[in-house]
Amino acid sequence: MEVILLENIIKLGNIGDKVIVKSGFGRNYLLKKGKALRFSKENLDYVTKKKDELNKKNIELKNKLKETAKLINNKSLTFNKESKENGDLYGSIKPKEIALSIYEKMKVEIKPSQIMLKNDLNKIGVFKIDINLHSEVTAQISIKIDKIQSV
Repeated sequence: MEVILLENIIKLGNIGDKVIVKSGFGRNYLLKKGKALRFSKENLDYVTKKKDELNKKNIELKNKLKETAKLINNKSLTFNKESKENGDLYGSIKPKEIALSIYEKMKVEIKPSQIMLKNDLNKIGVFKIDINLHSEVTAQISIKIDKIQSV
């Protein structure tokens, strides 16, 4: 499926780019969320005319998200969890739980889909995770997982 992007998307392209994507991704994500238009001569002309406006909107959003990144960048969150003797947790910490903790402690709203976990957080220790706020704005926070102290 050929589409024209209406915003910058990581690993895909920039505003106004014509890209080929799988049909499901195009229909169910890009078109549904208003991130792209089906490729046609009319849509290409429309995007060419609107490109300056779209770029301006993108820059405003990027600047707003840079401020958000400054608030959370290099911060640390601590989770106390039950664990086995060897340090493995009984469950793992999920992006939804991290997003909720960021909101409670820093009053910054992050979607779980913006949290990039390279590995499962299922051991005691300190982990660095990336938060992808925009195609050009990322932040990094530390997650510290401690054992619950039994009394």
